[in-house]
This record gives sequence, C-alpha cells and structure tokens, in this order.
Amino acid sequence: MTDLIAMLSTGKGSWARVYALIKAENWESIHLVTNSFGKEKFTQERPVNMIVLGDNDSVGQMRDKIAAALQGKLKMDVAVNFVSGSGEEHMALIAALIKLGVGLRFVIEDNGVKEL
Repeated sequence: MTDLIAMLSTGKGSWARVYALIKAENWESIHLVTNSFGKEKFTQERPVNMIVLGDNDSVGQMRDKIAAALQGKLKMDVAVNFVSGSGEEHMALIAALIKLGVGLRFVIEDNGVKEL
C-alpha cells in the first residue's frame, strides 16, 4: 500500500480537497505537513501523523523537521499532494523526501485518486 503525504496549510478550499483525498483511498499511513492552526483545527477520523512547521521556520528548517518526522516511517511508494500550502513549504517537503530517498508520485483527488 501507499503512504500519503499532503500539505495542509494555506489556500482557499484546500482543506476540503485534502480531506477528500484522505477518504478516497485506503492509505498505509497519512502524514500531513501543517502549522499550529492546522494541527488544532483539522479533524479526521483516520489516524494522521501531523508534522507541524513553525511560522518563522526557514526552508532548511522546514526540510529538516519534515525529514526527521518521516524518518523510518515510510515505505518506498509515497503519494504526495500539494493542493495546499506555499511554494517554500512545497520545496521543503520535496527536499525532505529526496533526502529520505523515497520515490514520489504526485496525486490529486478527482472522482478518486489520480496520479499526475
């Protein structure tokens, strides 16, 4: 099965799209990269690992936090979604996943999970 890693940050309507993606497939594990507001407000009935970034973190700090939080928790098949968040957050997540040596598949929810 596949691990899902998704940004859960800024973007109008993006939380609903992340929620739909989570529900669209039976993921091995779910990891959401978010901020303190997202950790507090986003609810989900499935188990989710929240990786919380600081508002003032540099891109390098974000990368290191994400990599540390995911170390040893991923299989080789990782589905990634960037529907939410900023460019700096996206770069930090990609850099962390490359650092961990996992393969990436970019996915969206569009009447089911679709790989881009």
